[in-house]
Amino acid sequence: MASSEEKRHRQSLKRQARNQATKSKVKTLIKKVITAASGTDQQATEEQLRIAVSAIHKAGRKRVLHPNTAARRVARLSRLVHRSKLAAQSSATPNS
Repeated sequence: MASSEEKRHRQSLKRQARNQATKSKVKTLIKKVITAASGTDQQATEEQLRIAVSAIHKAGRKRVLHPNTAARRVARLSRLVHRSKLAAQSSATPNS
């Protein structure tokens, strides 16, 4: 095998490991948002969403995720948090 092939292979393994770590981090952050949204602490949910959105957008910018995939995941998480907030407000406000 030529030295250029070996170097290219080493580079691809490094990139693969870095991309896998980023994807894993994003998935973990998404799970944290979903867990927080099912809870009652809206402030913690908002904070988790902010952290997750930042990581997802960063992964999209670096092409670890396709930018449209990143946007879709952010939109779905935002919608989930918004709906959980509305549900919490409606349950906290008694109906007359």
